[in-house]
Amino acid sequence: MGAAGSTDRGRNGFPAPSFAHLRRLTDAGGLFEHARHTTPRREHGYCVDDVARGLVVLHREPAGAPDLREHYLTFVLAAQGGDGRFRNRRAADLRWHGPLSVDDCWGRALWGLGAAAADPRALTAFDRGAQWRSPSPRAMAFAALGAAEVLAVRPEHRGARDLLGATAAAIGRPSPHPVWPWPEPRLAYANAVLPEALLAAGVALGAPALVADGLALLGWLLDLQTRDGHLSVVPVGGRGPGEHGPGFDQQPIEAAALADACARAHAVTGEDRWRRGVALAVGWFLGDNDTGVALHAPGGGCCDGLRPDGRNENQGAESTLALVSALQRARALPVGPSLQATAPSVSGTG
Repeated sequence: MGAAGSTDRGRNGFPAPSFAHLRRLTDAGGLFEHARHTTPRREHGYCVDDVARGLVVLHREPAGAPDLREHYLTFVLAAQGGDGRFRNRRAADLRWHGPLSVDDCWGRALWGLGAAAADPRALTAFDRGAQWRSPSPRAMAFAALGAAEVLAVRPEHRGARDLLGATAAAIGRPSPHPVWPWPEPRLAYANAVLPEALLAAGVALGAPALVADGLALLGWLLDLQTRDGHLSVVPVGGRGPGEHGPGFDQQPIEAAALADACARAHAVTGEDRWRRGVALAVGWFLGDNDTGVALHAPGGGCCDGLRPDGRNENQGAESTLALVSALQRARALPVGPSLQATAPSVSGTG
């Protein structure tokens, strides 16, 4: 993995992903959610949302950070109740807080457990959690990505297939309105996870209509968030019909979700459009964005948001994992002129 402060470029011209800042944010209790600049804010504790994201990116690196993979898996397993639901928050004193739920933390936990499903402990925990359904389409979409991971190692897994089918129903079909086909009245956060879940479900279930819906929604979302040749993501307050960008604060999770979804679309179709989508998402982190400021920071961290006058200098877990994930997606794509041409020439050090 890249060393702290490394600006080494991979074969696609983008920086190599680094786990250095994740290690800085991790202690014996887990992965701290927030940081003041690069210093963990212990008073805010840990959350399953972030640790599960960590499991996902770590399991894309078979030779990297096995100690962190085990540590994060242990954390997610400890967050699960006997009925399969999850608590999200753990304080620095290692006590869990809040109710068991099927909110986003449930969906992200199943995503992380799915990524780790080759481990029998993770698969058993996934099975307990996958019996539930969430009223939130996003939580369902996160869980569906975990189900797709399970099917990669257990192709006949009934629970994973059922969860994918339920997720497709929860998300629904695109709206027939040509200006606003999105299946929600307003874009919110991690928006690209919805079309990605439809793609995953369509492929796993042999349902071409779901694949077509996912590609159509993702293409619309990518076009909506592309301005003057760079990515201009939906801000933290969301966006509805008739609202136009750029808007701020822009969050790394948006660019990372788009990179994930475009990478899956490329795997399904082989079309260059989706490779360019990944490159746009990574470029957003490296300064090809609405303010021309890189969020990729020295030491492998990522700043928490893009503001109209620059960036939020804090480097929390969600943002750093978003950067690592996007860089992984760029590195995994085949080399080609369209991707190389989009790789920014900025240093990536902020």
